[in-house]
Amino acid sequence: MKKILVIENEVESRDIFLDSLEIKGFEAIAAENGVVGVQKAQEYLPDLVICDILIPKLDGYGVLRTLRQNPATAIIPFVFLTAEATQAEVRQGMNLGADDYLIKPFTVEEVIRTITARLQKQEILQQWYAAQFQYLKTPSTANTENSIEPHLIFPNCSQLSKVFDFIETNFHQSIGLCDVALAVGYSPAYLTSQVRRLTGRTVNRWIVDRRMAEVCFLLQKTEQPVDAIAQAVGYQNAVHFFRQFRQYHGTTPQAWRNAQRLQCSAKHN
Repeated sequence: MKKILVIENEVESRDIFLDSLEIKGFEAIAAENGVVGVQKAQEYLPDLVICDILIPKLDGYGVLRTLRQNPATAIIPFVFLTAEATQAEVRQGMNLGADDYLIKPFTVEEVIRTITARLQKQEILQQWYAAQFQYLKTPSTANTENSIEPHLIFPNCSQLSKVFDFIETNFHQSIGLCDVALAVGYSPAYLTSQVRRLTGRTVNRWIVDRRMAEVCFLLQKTEQPVDAIAQAVGYQNAVHFFRQFRQYHGTTPQAWRNAQRLQCSAKHN
């Protein structure tokens, strides 16, 4: 069951969202302000966040900025709710990493369609990455010369070569959007806009993708403990690592490793 976090301070609107989502088979989680919304996003790791812009304690932009800076929540699809949105406001949200806008008034059907479309896009991306990871082989079966290295997940984009080179060199460190922007000489907002326009993803998403590729590579090709692998690819917090891995693969790192070895063993029998 997909989890949807709704951050909305108006009780009536929030209740309508919760009831509608539950009727459609979603697990609905509610938050009445931005601070609580961030806390619940980090606790429950929802599959998608719907957030009003004008909410107490921390506005929608602050919520999005906070979530995108945390590796555990950086890739969660995020949809803004707003009564009106100028072109500048929409661009501000997109520069921060928003995935979509819903302009009030809207119908429940419009909300459900938006959620469904975003979740489907997320699932397609995850399937694509899973297809890339299946090429990473264990030492017992791989021809070293022919094995696929995880850094090849980056697209061949000359305009962003410095961005991806920096991520490739430093993904095992505690880096984020601001570090990459400083390294390539762009403002964080401009870099976010450029990377999203050319790749459809955020800078933080590419950092996480690169780390996940390396994690799968090391799980298959080495006997290193999971905690050591997490530290080796830049995760300072083990809880964040385990949550993020589960977001990508739907299971724990050790279970994923065991499943890969079973598949390999079955092929040889």
